[in-house]
Amino acid sequence: MKTDTAVLRTEEQFFAALSRGDRVTLDDIVADDCVLIDVLTGSEVSRQDFVDLVGSRRLVFESIERLGATVRLYGDLAIVTGQTRMFGRFDAQTFQVRSRYTHVYAHHRNGFRLVHAQGTPVVAAAVAPVVAAAVQA
Repeated sequence: MKTDTAVLRTEEQFFAALSRGDRVTLDDIVADDCVLIDVLTGSEVSRQDFVDLVGSRRLVFESIERLGATVRLYGDLAIVTGQTRMFGRFDAQTFQVRSRYTHVYAHHRNGFRLVHAQGTPVVAAAVAPVVAAAVQA
């Protein structure tokens, strides 16, 4: 299996585990020292807190639509950039976010493990005309 295909397969397993609240699969994919940067708050979330929140269903991803991903390989590291549209809830608070993300995977003996994840919200289209005007000036 090609390396980029293996990384994308791990990526698919990660998102499927989020949707199912599958603690066992997340335990397998997310490295012990992984740090996740929350897409909504920008705060650092430890691997253990993240897996606990998803596994306990306090953090629920009701829908995750992946809008494409690109893999770049650097030795035993793989960087995946992509986009998502997600709907869910944290406790009683619902959320909806479209984001661009960067996931960093490191190759281990049993495949790839997520070692870093960061999401950035995609800004509403109302900002685009301001940026376009600045570029044209």
